[in-house]
Amino acid sequence: MQVNVSGHHVEVTDALNSYVATKLERIERHFDRITNIHVILSVEKQRQKAESTIRVSGGEIFAEAEADDLYAAIDLLTDKLDRQLIKKKEKFTDRKHRVVNR
Repeated sequence: MQVNVSGHHVEVTDALNSYVATKLERIERHFDRITNIHVILSVEKQRQKAESTIRVSGGEIFAEAEADDLYAAIDLLTDKLDRQLIKKKEKFTDRKHRVVNR
């Protein structure tokens, strides 16, 4: 899994980079077909925003979150991505084990 973290109007420090990496490790445990994750952190006046695109086998997953604190936005983002990946994994396993009646 390759993680790219970039900033828009904010400098991505080592602390932010390591925080994002540790939060995204949880996502990797739930879905093992992740190839690439791109995270964009941005600041506009009082809005702290985190958005991410995850490339998995069979498509892409996008989520974004806003909060007053950048760390809180990252937490919200990982929660959203986690829910979406669990849903995708359930769909994948349901279709794989479905029996077709003829």
